[in-house]
Amino acid sequence: MRYVNNKPIDFTNEDWKTHTPRERARLEALERKEEEKRRRKKKSVPRLLFEWAFLILIAGLFGYVSVFTFGQQRTNIGQSMDPALAGGDVCLVNILAYQVGSPKAGDIVSYRPNGSSSARPDIKRVIGVPGQTIQIKDGMIYINDQVLLEGKDYPAITRAGLAEKPIKLKEGEYFVLGDNRNNSEDSRNPEIGIVTSEMMEGRVWFVVSPAQHRGFV
Repeated sequence: MRYVNNKPIDFTNEDWKTHTPRERARLEALERKEEEKRRRKKKSVPRLLFEWAFLILIAGLFGYVSVFTFGQQRTNIGQSMDPALAGGDVCLVNILAYQVGSPKAGDIVSYRPNGSSSARPDIKRVIGVPGQTIQIKDGMIYINDQVLLEGKDYPAITRAGLAEKPIKLKEGEYFVLGDNRNNSEDSRNPEIGIVTSEMMEGRVWFVVSPAQHRGFV
């Protein structure tokens, strides 16, 4: 017994012979179509499994690349970046940002002091970029002999450090400061000094914890 359109058709029964040749041809064609559908359905199971496995693999790779590129976490240590970042804030770093571009003045960046991979990452704000001359005098920051007018109300700087004298930034050199200017170890300190592009890890763009500090920076 065979089925065409879910109806039983006995191709060996004598009644089958009573059908006209045209009708028999139509039923045989329908039976072949049904057989082809069953054959395709049997083949579709392994193909479906393969497609699902492929999609899961692609999703996994995309997730890995996304986390590696935009979701690496760094913890801000100490109070040097108050009020933008508090001590203990866990931040996300965009690694790709400085592989396709360059740090800009005002960026909050993660870098490794002295370029050492074993050094603890530090987080500071970029103040000076290549080609600029930086100096701190009378409690204020001067860039190319012009007072830097910042959008935030920072206190007067009481320690100029290395920036007491003008510092000309060369290609790939950056001058960084903590937002808490009088309680920060940064480019003013000989132990840190000028930060080069090779020391940069990426741009800090989001605080993930604690919950009360969560948001873009």
